[in-house]
Amino acid sequence: MTLAPAGRRTAAVLTAALLVPLAACGSDDTKKDTGGSPASGSASGAPAANLTVLAAASLTDVFKEAGAAYEKSHPGTKLTFSFAGSQELVAQVSQGSPADVLVTADTKSMDKVRADTGTPAIIAKNRLVIATGEGNPHKVDDLKDLADTKLKVVLAAPEVPAGKYSKQILDKQKIAVKPVSQEPNVRAVLSKVELGEADAGLVYRTDAESAKDKVDAVEIPDDQNAVAQYPAATLKESKNAEAATAFVAWLSSPEGQKILQDAGFQKP
Repeated sequence: MTLAPAGRRTAAVLTAALLVPLAACGSDDTKKDTGGSPASGSASGAPAANLTVLAAASLTDVFKEAGAAYEKSHPGTKLTFSFAGSQELVAQVSQGSPADVLVTADTKSMDKVRADTGTPAIIAKNRLVIATGEGNPHKVDDLKDLADTKLKVVLAAPEVPAGKYSKQILDKQKIAVKPVSQEPNVRAVLSKVELGEADAGLVYRTDAESAKDKVDAVEIPDDQNAVAQYPAATLKESKNAEAATAFVAWLSSPEGQKILQDAGFQKP
């Protein structure tokens, strides 16, 4: 057997020694590329983050369900919702409250903070109904009945989207209603009817559906009704821009839309 010169043997040993750490590095990189690192984000590809979502009060129930579904399909992402009247949410954004996403119950509210948001996307629509006590004890049949001074009617305040829509449809029908109170959001209107503190109130169809064991809903014909639109947008001051964008996009996805429509919201 012929032995290689000493110089060649030394070079071979050095080459082998150098290849070992390179192979090890390649193994680590492969793990990172395939999501092996715990910091790689959710299985969906969206980055993990804690998101604060400011949402219209009428989205309370459906967004709790949607949030649970989103967190399940996006491990590592935590959604915190803050529900209020759209006018209150807009005020929070204007005052610089930290948040990532804004969803209002009308486009006019969103327009007031357009300098603070990304491009809004309409994720759902809604319509108004007349909410009455269970069994409709006062036999409310249509909008004209709300003008009865013997009836305790409660409406959302004029600066609230539900209040604007209510005024719009009542004015269109030339119906003068004197509410016993004007509430800061549509859920407060629903609560008054649920508790028997009001005989009737104008709320979104989805609100009445969420309390169908406590209130009845009197439908308003489409030609007398108003269509509420729900725009969603990321906030420019968000520290989780990519994750916020992913959530807003998901609201328009088949999964997000199914949850919204199962709750009674209409297609955008």
